[in-house]
Amino acid sequence: MKGLNVSNLSYSYGTKQALRDVSFDVPAGQFCALLGPNGAGKSTLFGLLTRLLATSDGRITIAGHDLHRHPRLALAQLGIVFQQTTLDLDLSVRQNLKYFAALHGLSGRDATRRIDAALDKLSMLDRAGEKARALNGGHRRRTEIARALIHDPSVLLLDEPTVGLDAAARAAITRHVHQLCDDGTTVLWATHLTDEVYPDDHLVILHRAQVLATGRCADICNGVPLPETFLTMTATPA
Repeated sequence: MKGLNVSNLSYSYGTKQALRDVSFDVPAGQFCALLGPNGAGKSTLFGLLTRLLATSDGRITIAGHDLHRHPRLALAQLGIVFQQTTLDLDLSVRQNLKYFAALHGLSGRDATRRIDAALDKLSMLDRAGEKARALNGGHRRRTEIARALIHDPSVLLLDEPTVGLDAAARAAITRHVHQLCDDGTTVLWATHLTDEVYPDDHLVILHRAQVLATGRCADICNGVPLPETFLTMTATPA
């Protein structure tokens, strides 16, 4: 399997259970929304997916590579956008991406080609020369997503990527990331906002450390609006 597989994953902070036997699959080229209230365990899951945290309870496979057995191969297939911005605000958009490319051993024409392609996908190529400090929140986020694509990852992880953005910027970024799946990128998008999830998206609902539902969003909702479905499921103790 070339997408993302999480199997029987558990994690505790002392006596507090953050994840309990979490399992789900994201097929290659699919957009998967990881939907859960604050405190559901989404950030802990992302910590495990990126090896900021480690556990022996469960298995993670990224683009066919077991994260525990072959961490370098697995992590090389990941593009990551964290909740907090990590751009150097005193550098231009292109300079931020060139620095990241160099960290991946990319330089010269190859780096330039990849940077231009990534910026073009996020409609940021015309802003390549602007300082990151001059960008609005939505364009800074687009720059970070473009940066995460430079090394051509198979799987893109985004942890609450629209936090602090207005509705128009959130909608634009959600649309751009959905379009990345058309090129075969597998996306895991963590959010607590139901309007960022499309009916045909793969959906994982996480609540109180457990997966309550996984599958196509429209199938899970079965004709009921997602906000109502989500509220009903998460209002019941897991």
